[in-house]
Amino acid sequence: MSGAIIALFLVLLVVGFDVGFGMIATTYMSILTGERMVNGTILPLQIVGGIDKYVLVAIPLFILTGEIMNRGGLTQRLVDWALSLVGHVRGALAQVSLLTNLMMAGVSGSGAADAAATGRILVPAMRREGYNEGYAGAIIAAGAMLGPIIPPSVPMIVYAAMANVSVIRLFLAGLLPGLLLFAGFALIGYLYPTGQLAEHRRPRQPLAVKGRATLTALPVLTLPVVVLGGMRFGVVTDTEAAAVAAVWALIVSLFLSRELKLGGVYQATVTAARSAAAILFLLAAAGPLGWIIAESRINLEIAAAIAGISDNPLIVLLAINILLLLVGCFLEPLPAMIVFLPTLTPIGMSLGVDPVHFGMIVILNLMIGMLTPPVGLLLFVAGSAGKVPVAAIIRRVWPFLLWSLVVLALVVLIPGLSLWLPGPI
Repeated sequence: MSGAIIALFLVLLVVGFDVGFGMIATTYMSILTGERMVNGTILPLQIVGGIDKYVLVAIPLFILTGEIMNRGGLTQRLVDWALSLVGHVRGALAQVSLLTNLMMAGVSGSGAADAAATGRILVPAMRREGYNEGYAGAIIAAGAMLGPIIPPSVPMIVYAAMANVSVIRLFLAGLLPGLLLFAGFALIGYLYPTGQLAEHRRPRQPLAVKGRATLTALPVLTLPVVVLGGMRFGVVTDTEAAAVAAVWALIVSLFLSRELKLGGVYQATVTAARSAAAILFLLAAAGPLGWIIAESRINLEIAAAIAGISDNPLIVLLAINILLLLVGCFLEPLPAMIVFLPTLTPIGMSLGVDPVHFGMIVILNLMIGMLTPPVGLLLFVAGSAGKVPVAAIIRRVWPFLLWSLVVLALVVLIPGLSLWLPGPI
């Protein structure tokens, strides 16, 4: 029966079923064709159980924060601030893109939202200054990859809910790997040929200009500190921190920048609700599929197969990394986590890997998948936002991908990169 469940799910995906509906249909068919009778209420109960977790309330709130920032002109404030700081260095707009995405990552938690917001502003600006358009799109896509790694992070919230680990520990675990990624991307942006027709040099801005730009962007710059600081010192819970972020972004956009009107609040709320609904539906659909997988012992069979590759924990971890990298090339991170986490998490525990460390390994792998052809979501979002052919971005994204793999290897081999800030349980 276990092989039939996997085959049915894959067939449904191939013929075009949505991942969520495919999971529900697979579970329903498995119940109908099962060898023993199951109460008919089990399917709806498992669907509800998939999202009956308080921590998931943070997902729509963080998504709403990002939407309000984009519509309220706060993204442009970050761009202006970054331009005042690094606008004079080589490959200035590439550095501005990365620095803006770094700060956006500390608020929105969504790589796709960050790529769309910064791509619309910065790809046309880079094109006007003679940047190769594929390189411009690759910079935006690579910078947006920081969104789900630098806290707050929607994938981290999902992992925490599924693996029953602390959200704040996961958030803190992402800081050092995220900063490592940013540092490498910035170095590539400085050294890697941009394809510019002529280097556009800006004068170094005086301290007064930098001060004014910082003051203008201060309400946005302080938000990640408030969110993470409040969570780290127990002032607010993870869900309360998400609510604080959304309310603060709303206040700044309505009363300080005054670029957001009531109609924009409505549009931002509707867009955030749709995005959150898609995520929560996947989680709800994963409830019954996870139950049927556990009942059929598929996860134990797969875990035994992977664990049987070698007695060396590093070899097993390598196999898990290869599996996740391949999965990430074809599935978006959230569906991939929902499908594979129930199987992979017990393997990590059996190897003695800290669940927070294992979470960072999983998330990093799947975020790299967002940057990897043929289905790398960030490549398509950056291309759409900046009106750049995806093929052109793919030709220029490889240095960023290689550095991402280096950081992944460091995180796997040096657990302290993930566990130093969260500290012991």
